[in-house]
Amino acid sequence: MCGIVAYLGKKVAQPILIEGLKRLEYRGYDSAGLALLSSPPNGGIKINKTSGRISALEGILDGLDNKESLGIGHTRWATHGEPNTVNAHPHLDYTGKIAVVHNGIIENYGTLKTWLQNEGAAFASETDTEVIANLIGYFYAGADQAGGAEISAGRNKFEWAVQRTLQELHGTFGLAILCSDFPDMLIGAKKGSPLILGLGDNEYILASDAAAIVEHTTQAIYLSDNEMVTVTPKEFHTKTIDNITVSKDLEQIEFSLEQIELGGFEHHMLKEIFEQPDCLSTCMGGRIDNKGHRIRLGGIDSHLRELTHTKRLILTACGTAFHAGLVGEFLFERLARIPTETEYASEFRYRNPIIEDGTVVISISQSGETADTLAAIEQAKERGATVLGLVNVVGSSIARTTDAGIYLHVGPEIGVASTKAFTAQVAVLSMLAIELGRRRHISSNQADMYIDELAQIPRKISRILEQSDHIKKIASANIDKDNWLFLGRGFNYPVALEGALKLKEISYIHAEGLPAAEMKHGPIALIVDGMPSVFIATAGPQYDKIMGNIAEVRARGGKTIVVATEGDENIKQHADHLVTIPDAPELLQPMLTVVPLQLLAYHAAVLRGHDVDKPRNLAKSVTVE
Repeated sequence: MCGIVAYLGKKVAQPILIEGLKRLEYRGYDSAGLALLSSPPNGGIKINKTSGRISALEGILDGLDNKESLGIGHTRWATHGEPNTVNAHPHLDYTGKIAVVHNGIIENYGTLKTWLQNEGAAFASETDTEVIANLIGYFYAGADQAGGAEISAGRNKFEWAVQRTLQELHGTFGLAILCSDFPDMLIGAKKGSPLILGLGDNEYILASDAAAIVEHTTQAIYLSDNEMVTVTPKEFHTKTIDNITVSKDLEQIEFSLEQIELGGFEHHMLKEIFEQPDCLSTCMGGRIDNKGHRIRLGGIDSHLRELTHTKRLILTACGTAFHAGLVGEFLFERLARIPTETEYASEFRYRNPIIEDGTVVISISQSGETADTLAAIEQAKERGATVLGLVNVVGSSIARTTDAGIYLHVGPEIGVASTKAFTAQVAVLSMLAIELGRRRHISSNQADMYIDELAQIPRKISRILEQSDHIKKIASANIDKDNWLFLGRGFNYPVALEGALKLKEISYIHAEGLPAAEMKHGPIALIVDGMPSVFIATAGPQYDKIMGNIAEVRARGGKTIVVATEGDENIKQHADHLVTIPDAPELLQPMLTVVPLQLLAYHAAVLRGHDVDKPRNLAKSVTVE
């Protein structure tokens, strides 16, 4: 969740670190801080940190003459300890020689803290991270005696102390570490939390996300779990935490600085909503052959035969990606007749799941770093399943852990509330379901029709986006209501769940998504005069049924906000507010029906005065369980 950035090079570190933290602020924004390391004779670690956002840290730094060329920075999403200045990162060890920034959770920090306190180490904060700093400090202080043989064999005692510490930690970590005795050395380490080293012209930037690197270089290495990197002004070398040398390939960062800028939009979320037509065109480009009516998904070519003959599919994900997975479940069962289940990754790993021969697991995650989803992947692989990944971030942990996978290729998603990733996830699942359907169940003519219709989705989304101002008026008329329902049937039931989630996470309005038919089995008791109920009532086999559900709400005084198909004259008399979408086959509608709900949530949040890109208590990439 937290954002880490570190710099070692020829330039002044502070402005690079601050700019990097701003680009990582979507990962956490409870508090922020920097540690800068000076060279002799005025050597030492200078730390500035504060609660609040990066702007608060800038206020503290304003006027300070910090010229150091080595430093580490952190923007926090609080886990252990409230978001105050004391708990903000970086953390110093009890000797004052070691500074650490950390993304992740140390599960055995309580045991380690008690042991360190008994050894005389003092603690100032409530964080698990301070245990890391103090443990490194403890091993470093005794390195000459305890690590003598290993150090004389080629390791310096700073590296040795870090490795000894990492071997004691249970949990997840992305780390950047400084030692005042080594003013030209930076160490990074990774387990379960992302960490990337960008290589510039005699300069290095270590970060938890490429967004903090791409302004300076597009060349990077991606650390794998249980690896560390030691960086000096002229070189870097990578090892496992057990001191085994590792060779890493230099990779190209696939997005540009322009893609992470606002580009004239007020918020990243709005920009990403409006990017969806182009993003989907990119996502499907090269994968849909309209002339030959074929779908090519190169990332999983070697597994298509296995998928075609699979007996069961399990889709596992969290949050918005879970809702995309639900759509995928309906797609695979409708088109390919494959028994499919969608599981919350956070539950899957703990419930002793049944995975038989012939089961394929598809894990879905925008960031590719979601801790619960990674844990579910490990569980599935241990039980012998083939595991495929559907992620957006190239080089992410899920992309590297799964047997094969498909990238979304929609560019960086900065807004905490996912939008374009959802539509791309559904698009990829649709392409895969159509291809498997063609191989297993549906006719070539049916597959051709769906391919043609899928290719039209970006253009149809553009037409929906033209209604943004109209949707803003609908939001304005209803934002005084603190409880909403979102209701859909069939393929639009997961969209109702997603619409409710979007409203909750950025406007802080309580919202509940339901299959429309389930409303009368309890939730209808919530309906009071003027309460908004958002219905997805598009053309399809369940249209008449959902019209009955709309009537039930109106009979009890509820307000109806209806997403319907263009040209539906009948619906007008049943809707207090109406938004239309272009006609499309029912199973492709979720990519269209979700767009008005994204805009509704966005405008509601802005009208209520909230920061939609940094909603309270949330962060973009959930790298802790």
